[in-house]
This record gives sequence, C-alpha cells and structure tokens, in this order.
Amino acid sequence: MTGFDLIATHLPVLTVVIPLIAGFLTPIVGWIDRRLPWYWVMLATLVILLITLSNLATVITTDTIHYKLGGWNPPFGIEYVIDLLNGFVCLIIAFIGFMVAIYSKESVKKEVPGKTTQFYTVFLLLITGLMGMTITGDIFNFYVFLEISSLTAYALIAMGDRGDGVVASFNYLIMGTVAASFILLGIGYLYAVTGTLNMADMHNLLPDIYENKVVLAALAFFMAGFSIKVGLFPLHAWLPDAYTHAPSTASALIAGLMTKVGVYAMVRFMFSVFTPAFVIDVNMTEILTWAAALAIIVGSVFAIAQSDIKRMLAYSSISQIGYILLGFGLVNVIGITGGLLHIMNHAFMKCALFLVAGAVFYKTDIRNIYQFQGLGKKMPITTTVFLIAALSMIGVPGTVGFTSKWYLALGSIEADQWIFVAVILVSSLLNIVYFWRIFDNIWFGHPHEIENIKRDEAPLTMLIPMVILAILCVFFGFFSGYPIEQIFEPLATTLLGGVP
Repeated sequence: MTGFDLIATHLPVLTVVIPLIAGFLTPIVGWIDRRLPWYWVMLATLVILLITLSNLATVITTDTIHYKLGGWNPPFGIEYVIDLLNGFVCLIIAFIGFMVAIYSKESVKKEVPGKTTQFYTVFLLLITGLMGMTITGDIFNFYVFLEISSLTAYALIAMGDRGDGVVASFNYLIMGTVAASFILLGIGYLYAVTGTLNMADMHNLLPDIYENKVVLAALAFFMAGFSIKVGLFPLHAWLPDAYTHAPSTASALIAGLMTKVGVYAMVRFMFSVFTPAFVIDVNMTEILTWAAALAIIVGSVFAIAQSDIKRMLAYSSISQIGYILLGFGLVNVIGITGGLLHIMNHAFMKCALFLVAGAVFYKTDIRNIYQFQGLGKKMPITTTVFLIAALSMIGVPGTVGFTSKWYLALGSIEADQWIFVAVILVSSLLNIVYFWRIFDNIWFGHPHEIENIKRDEAPLTMLIPMVILAILCVFFGFFSGYPIEQIFEPLATTLLGGVP
C-alpha cells in the first residue's frame, strides 16, 4: 500500500483529527508569531475542505464509507460512517469554515484585540466538534462531540461585546445544558433497552420494542433537546442574544453551521436511529411541521421589529430553521429535498448576511439599520452582496432560495397541507418587509451617520468570501439540478426507507 493509499484510507477520521490537532497547536503557532494563527487556520480549513470533497465524491461514486476506530468492529467499537447525508453536511461545515476563516483576519483583530490566538484555537475546536457530531456512528460519541461544539460556541460568544457577550454566552450555556441533559437522558434510555450505542445497531433493534414507553420517552427527550439546539420557536430564547453579541466572525460561523448540524442530528435520530414509520405513528412529524410553521411566521414578525442588523438576522434565522424542519416534517421526497436544499441555501445566504453586517461594522461601527443611509454608495460591493443574499432569503426566482421554497411548497401540496403553502407565501412577504427597510436606507437614504466615513470597501480578505457566497446563491438558483439529482432526491428516498 502506497503512502497515498494509506492516507486515503484514513480520510474519514482525518476530518476530525486535523482540526483537533491544529486547534491544540494554534497556541504554539501564535507564540512563535502572532500573525501566523490566521494562516494556520486557513491551511487547516482548506485541507479539511479538500478531504470532505473527496469523501463525498467517494460516497456518490461508490457507497457509504465505514471507518472502524482502533480496528474494533461495531457495535463494540466506535465507527465513523459517511453517507450522502453527513457527507453533504461535512462539506457544508468545511466550506463555511474556510470562508469564515478567510474573512476573519481583520475582523478578529478589531473585535477581539489581543485574543486572536485564543479565538482561532477555539474556532478550530468548534469545527472539530461539528465534524465529530456529523460523522460518528456511535450515539455516545455523538454526545461527546456535542459538548465540545457547545463549549467552544459558548467561548466564542463570550469574546464579543464585552459584558453583553458574556451574558449572552451564559444564557446560551444554561439553555444548552438543558438541551444536552435531555439528549443524554434519551441516549441513556435507548442504551437501557437495546444494550448498544451503535446507531445502526439501535436502528435494527428498536422496531421490536417500539411498544415500550421508554423508547417513546427517549424520542421525546431527543426532540426537545434538539429543538433547543436549533432554536426552534418557542425554545429559541438563547439565539437572538448569542448571534447579536458574538464577534462578527463567530456570528457568521455559528449562524452558518451550529443550527444546521443541530438539524442534521435531529434528522439522523428521527430517520436513522428510529424509523420514519415510528415517528409518523406517534405524530412527531405532525407536531414538527406545525411547530416549524409557527417558527416561520413568528421569526419573521420578530425580525421586522428589530433595528440592530445582527439581531434582525438572528430572528430571521429562527424563521429559516422553520423552513428546513417543515421539509423534513412533511415526510415525502419532495419536501425533504426542499429541506436539504434549504440547509445549503441557508448556510450560504445567512453566512453572507452576517459577514456583510460584520464588514459594515468594521468600516463604520454602525449596526443600526436606520443609520445605513447612503451606504450603497460608500460600500457598493458589500451592499450588493447583501442584496443578493437577501433576495435568496426572500425566495426571488434566480436564487437558490426560490428553488428550496418551491420544493417545500410542492411537498406541502403533495402532503395535502395547503396551509403550509400559505405560510411560505406569507413569510416571504414578511421577509420583503424587513429587508426593504434596509434596501431603502442603503440605496435611497441620504448619508448622515456615515457622511464622514471614507468611501471605500472592507479589506479584500473580507470581500472575497462574501462575494463567493453571493455568487453561489445565484449559481445554485440556476444550476441546482446536479445536487438535487445526485444528492438530495436519492438521500430523501433513502431516509424515508420505503414510506410512501
């Protein structure tokens, strides 16, 4: 076996090992030279991106990847499993992580002065936790990585806005601890009745004991815990402050990834630990769709009431998470395809919007949307990126947001739930309302607060990832056929497992 073949064999575990080792080495890199951690993180995230691309390509062209840690066969040993679902999510994590890493250079210097090495250390450990949650096939190993990602997210948030960041982090810690406790209870219940921690093994054993109330209690605990983690209304209390007061780089990373991985975990447990038939029989999918519909409307209404750009984007995230969960709750191929597509869509557009908010703050120290008058003439590229990402969120044809909402509407019709079509339409109108206020100020307002600011753009390292994300919002609006045909539709069919 050549060295290349040996590395290729271990690519699955390297998606976790590389950011973990790089994170622990970051303080040493920073000690050598304070300018090096940014380059170090860039290198680490680029390598992870290339590995996740290779893993997903392998899954598409061949089959699911199984990697046994320590040579122990499952269910006795821990197994990493990469299929279409988590291969796609891992790619999203790696790509957004790389984009945010590029962006972070100047933003972190301004917003987290003197702590750049610590910031990048925690940054990489967060990527480690998210990757581990996504690819592990062991339910307790999943919980360990969940705690890693949660603790690092708390730390990143606490670095922002001085006292406000600490308070937001503490509130998130309290809610996150409650969520983790629910999830751990669910894991304990399932282990008690199955005697295994391997997800695939559990999936095979559980159908014979579905009448056991302990199994139903475990499902309820999982759904409650993950609902908190993804910020599903009304369990969203931690999210607005966390997104608002975190450093701009952390806001973009957490908004772009944390809730998506939470959704992935919820879906993985619903369809791969339990079975679609079971979650349908106990009405969990019906509960999920109505909760998602409520989140779609309420999140949009709350967003209208905000004047802080980051807080407005935080409430809009609550609404967008509702779209994703609605697709999975419909439990049909079209709806789940729309939900999967909206995971990608939301990662692109929401990350881009938070990066724009950070760039504007970097140049002007302004976050109040009513002080954005004339900003379009001072930062034309940045504001154009905002326009494109916002149009994708609204669902304008030609953007990927339109495609995902179209599939969600078709899925609702197929499920004979026309009410959800109305919810999608009403929410899109509400999106227009809260984004139009910003458009109006940016392009039609007269400069007041920013009239003395020099007319220039954010640094190139900030512009490049924003522009790339905006281009992707349009590119996949016109060319979403390949991911839909090669990944999302086959994945939706597999997740349903024969459910009509």
